[in-house]
Amino acid sequence: MENKMSEKEQRIESEEQIQEEQVQAAETEVEAAEEQDVLGEAILRVQELEAQLEEMAKREQDFALRSRAEMDNIRRRAEQDVEKAHKFALEKFSKEILNTIDNLERALSTNANVEDESVKALFDGVELTLKELLSTVGRFGVEAVGSEGEVFNPELHQAISMQPTEGFETNQITVVLQKGYLLNGRVIRPAMVMVAA
Repeated sequence: MENKMSEKEQRIESEEQIQEEQVQAAETEVEAAEEQDVLGEAILRVQELEAQLEEMAKREQDFALRSRAEMDNIRRRAEQDVEKAHKFALEKFSKEILNTIDNLERALSTNANVEDESVKALFDGVELTLKELLSTVGRFGVEAVGSEGEVFNPELHQAISMQPTEGFETNQITVVLQKGYLLNGRVIRPAMVMVAA
């Protein structure tokens, strides 16, 4: 009986050992599965972080490009402002000097007796002064606009009146009452004119 017991005991022991091995195998599988889950989660987290890093790099590159473009725009605007300041710095001075030009032209348009030598010398002096003044302001970009026969342009001319006039087509300037002037292409005073209707 001892032998039978021992066989029974051996079988029970063997079954217990098998069960133990099965339990250990199951625990190992569970641990492996847990490790696999942890590894999978870690891989997913690494992928998420890589995606975030890539997006941040794109944002940084976009920000750098926008910043560079903005700086270029600011530099270009500043250059344009400086150019305009240089170009039109004389605008106020030019407007003031136009009165002197007008007065010299009026002096030349009077019906003075040019036969008299003293009046002729004065007349010639005023004429030379006007030519020199026009030449000087011309070097700085001031030019006259508005002459008889030109087509009326509301950007350059200011119409005082319209009347039918022989020898002129509609919208042609018939009389220039006061010359207009441009400074580097920009109107500083429009010409006051009469226009044919």
